[in-house]
Amino acid sequence: MEILWFLIAMGLLAAVVVPYARRRRGGIQLAAPGSPDAADPAAYGFVRQEELDMRLPGPDQDLLDVLDVVQHTQDWRAAAQLLAGTGKGGEVRWQRVQAFAGAASLELQQRPGAGGAWLRAWRSESPKDAGGAAVHAEFLVQQAWRSSSAGTDDFRIILEEARTVCGEAALLAPGDPVPYIIELAVGRGLGYAHEEFDQLWAKVIDRAPAHMGAHLAALHYWCEKWHGSRQEADHFATTAAARAPQGSLLAALPLFAVYEHLPEVNLVQGFYQGAVVTKAVEGALFAVHAARADDPMLAHVRHLLVLFLVRCERWAEAMNQLLRVDGHVGALPWTHDSDPAAEYAVYRALAVAGYEANGGSPATLSQ
Repeated sequence: MEILWFLIAMGLLAAVVVPYARRRRGGIQLAAPGSPDAADPAAYGFVRQEELDMRLPGPDQDLLDVLDVVQHTQDWRAAAQLLAGTGKGGEVRWQRVQAFAGAASLELQQRPGAGGAWLRAWRSESPKDAGGAAVHAEFLVQQAWRSSSAGTDDFRIILEEARTVCGEAALLAPGDPVPYIIELAVGRGLGYAHEEFDQLWAKVIDRAPAHMGAHLAALHYWCEKWHGSRQEADHFATTAAARAPQGSLLAALPLFAVYEHLPEVNLVQGFYQGAVVTKAVEGALFAVHAARADDPMLAHVRHLLVLFLVRCERWAEAMNQLLRVDGHVGALPWTHDSDPAAEYAVYRALAVAGYEANGGSPATLSQ
């Protein structure tokens, strides 16, 4: 709890900004058959860039309504009630915990020392509330990764506190995988040994063996740039995909592994038409087609498919995905950029331009 007050008192050093300039994962020079400015995304009913919602990957009206109430009144009770009524073990609870933590983090960034007061009140007034503990833990994780450099003393101090709060949240909700999923990010930052990480992972899959969000969090750990190797990450992703139950989006996990290992500079002509990328894209498309229409992770996969389908110059398929996710940009790959809405808008414009340059139009695009 002390670290939460420390963060408020310090105001997170408001001048500290995540040092990411506009990133183009893969380092390629994107080019469409026509200028993006020559095609009009609005003709397809797409949302204006300034109106894109960066909070969520897809619609969750109950969550948005509660967020509006909480941020307007600074009263945490509506958030606690929503999480109490959200089933344990599913993706929705995890996404809502992330959203509440992200909202508090953004408030604090915008109003150092004052923003996120409702989260402080929640933890102070209801310390035994499992939802509040989970949101607090996720808030600390997000603050560590956003406001401190990995490996610094401040970074480790915040993550150590997050680990403590994860333990509190787990005790308050024994069957809930969310506290352990949050700790996966803690383990990534603190450098858990493989054995320690495996023990934590076992707790996650005992509670939610097909949890897509948990698998994405674990994949980050196994990526070469953290603690494992590319081979280990690919093995983890392909094994999970092979064991995925019918209709599970885990079949799309290899595409996320490919994304994590995109080269910063790509000098190989036809890289995005190569066998590795093609196989991963096809697997993700299969997963999307087989998934339930209300699967809360569906939008995550569709957003990543947009990036790959544009780079593969598969314009019609990219447009098909855009029709289903447009309006929200709170997902990879856009959130890796300092301006997710602008990054998404670039790819959307390229998709429209490529689609129209190859004979497509609003009239020919299937709804």
